[in-house]
This record gives sequence, C-alpha cells and structure tokens, in this order.
Amino acid sequence: MSDKPSGPLAGLKILDLSRVLAGPWSTQMLGDLGAEVFKIEQPGQGDDTRRWGPPFLQDGSRDSAYYLCANRNKHSIAINIADPDGAALIRKLAEECDIVVENFRVGGLVKYGLDYKSLSAVNPRLIYCSITGFGQTGPYKDRGGYDFLIQGMSGLMSVTGRPDDEPGGGPMKVGIPISDLLTGLYATISILAALNHRNQTGQGQHIDCSLLDTQVALLVNQASNYLNGGMIPRRLGNEHPNTVPYQDFSCSDGDILVALGNDRQFRAFCELIGKPELPDDPRFVNNGTRNAHRKALQDEMRPAIKRWKSADLIAAMEAAKLPGGKVNEIPEILADPHVSARGLIHSMTRSDGTEVKVLGFPAKLSETPADYRRAPPRSGEDTVRVLRNVLGIDDTEIARLLDGGVIAEEL
Repeated sequence: MSDKPSGPLAGLKILDLSRVLAGPWSTQMLGDLGAEVFKIEQPGQGDDTRRWGPPFLQDGSRDSAYYLCANRNKHSIAINIADPDGAALIRKLAEECDIVVENFRVGGLVKYGLDYKSLSAVNPRLIYCSITGFGQTGPYKDRGGYDFLIQGMSGLMSVTGRPDDEPGGGPMKVGIPISDLLTGLYATISILAALNHRNQTGQGQHIDCSLLDTQVALLVNQASNYLNGGMIPRRLGNEHPNTVPYQDFSCSDGDILVALGNDRQFRAFCELIGKPELPDDPRFVNNGTRNAHRKALQDEMRPAIKRWKSADLIAAMEAAKLPGGKVNEIPEILADPHVSARGLIHSMTRSDGTEVKVLGFPAKLSETPADYRRAPPRSGEDTVRVLRNVLGIDDTEIARLLDGGVIAEEL
C-alpha cells in the first residue's frame, strides 16, 4: 500500500505530543482519514504503552500489543522536549502543522514554549487540542486523570456490575478503557469542527477536552433518569434500567441475550417461547408495568427459555426478526464471518518486515475511505528523515543533535 496519504484529511499535518491512549487514539483516527501525523517520543523511552505488556511483538523492538492498537499511520520522531534545542525543533514542526494534540498536565508545556498561547502566536491558524483528566479549569484541573479513576468518579461504575445483593455484586469498571477512548473520539469530533471554523475564518483555536467531562456526558439516559425523573440509577447487571425485558437469559446449554425494545416485540417473543398469555397479564401489558414487575416477569420467562438450546432460540428469533444473540468471546467475534466481510481486521508490515494486525476504522466512506499506509512505527524510526525532509535541517546539524542526545534514531 502506498505511503502517500489519501482520504478526506490528506494534506493536513498533525503534531502529536500525546501518549498512552486518549490522544493517540484521536491522532490515529485523523491519520486513518489521511492526515500526516508526527508523533513525538522521548529518546530512549518512547510512548509509555510500548512497555505495557505482555504480550509483546516479537520483532526485536519488544513493543507491546497495547501500543500497536493506537499508533498506526504515524511517523515516530524521538526528540528530548526538555532540551532547549529539542523544544525549538518541536516549535518548528508546530509552525508547519495544522493541528497539535497534547495530554500534558495543565500548564506543563508553558516552560518549553509549546503551550497554545506560544504556538498560536507564530501560527494563528493552529488548532490545539489539550486532553487532560479534568480539564483546563475547575478545582480538579491540576490532578492527574486515568481511565480507571474517571470511570469511578464519573458515576459509571455505580451503574456497572451486578447488584450489591447478588453474588459478585459491587462496582465494576468497563472491560476496555472506555473513558480514554471516548475522550479521543470527542477530541477528534472537536478538531474536525474547529477545522471547519478555520476554513471559514482562517482562525485556529484551543480545544479543552477532559476525561471526566466526557464520561459524565456519556451517562446519557442514566443521568436523565435522575435529572428529569428523580430516579437514582443503580447497578442492574445485564438488565436495562428502562426497557424490560432487555437482558441475558439461560438456555439449556448456555446464555443468550434478549433485547426487546417495544410491546410488539415482547408479544412476538412470548408467542415464540410458548408463553402467549404474558402480554395480556395486567402486570406485563406495557413497558411501564413490566418495569414495575420485572422480577415476576423474569420468573415467568426463565423456565420457558431454559427449555431451548441457545442456537435454536437465536435462530428462531432471527427468523422472527427479534433482536437477540450470544455473548461472544473476543477470539469468536474476531473470527466471525460478518466481521471478516466488513473488513475490520487489517495486516500491516513494519519497517523491519514484521507483520502487525490491527482493527480498522469502522466507518465506511464511499468516496474517501480510510487507508492503512504505515504500520505502528518503531520508536524514533522517522526522526532523521522528518527533520531533513520536513524542516530542511542539514546532515551536519542532525549529527550534532544526535551526538548531543537531543534526538535519537530507531530504538
């Protein structure tokens, strides 16, 4: 595949001063859509997630599988940001770029002259996105923010997990770093909005994204249940707080998921499982009454569902156009023929010939699809080439910077 960027964002240049996940997730999306991304890493260290294993890629670099999930379509440039010469190089790159993404603590880049005020003074068109745990303002702004911490503080864990009175009950985090990932998505959306504003006015701007703001905003229906209905949400395991029945049930050979969103679907499902009388029971006649009597409804449905084999019931639901399915393990869904047909898994080749498999950009753009031109880079592998070709630095100066430890090549 060509290394030349294509896609709707081709021609844009991104300076990526972020590490770990929220920022790199955002810049990877921008790279997938055609932007050229310059990832700045600390010489001799690189992004923290390179060492977040096992498992590791067996290619000599010992980069972790975690690092590989969020860093394709990027150039890796190893520059010591704390060295004045290194900070000066990054400022020069910022002058050439359209967008900066950073996730330093609030005010952490001021001393290097790499904060928004400093960089926008030399590049007024610059869009500068700061990602932090708690934002640039407010009483918590100086705290460090991590996904697990945010999941708990935001209230997400108060509605995730089994109820307290059930075995295994108690607060539970989501099994992926959901606060990081969704903050990265909001950062990308905000950057694209700022790009449209810049296209209209020529003016850049500062974007302030925080993990806590994102996760609180994503409480959505649970927050609305409290704000507008006075209901304090609680942990319900796999049950839905509003819609009933919308949960897991046990068949004779395993569990299935039943997700019925309206009274018509409920009536059709009851017919299917041999309980046609349930929809006419005053306790179950509509979603409101089912919600009020969910335990009684479950007691009626469970024995009828238990008589089925899971594959047979799922097939019968599919034939009746009722939403249901099984709980896949990750190897199962990654081998699923539908996932294959949708082209979600891609093989890429690193500069040393090592194969890396990645999950692709999920949206399908008919005219400007995402592309996969650069495998997640080895740390610092593009340093010299970018300084020479993008900034026009000659070989004598590059040699001085290498000798002084200001920059580094591939680790």
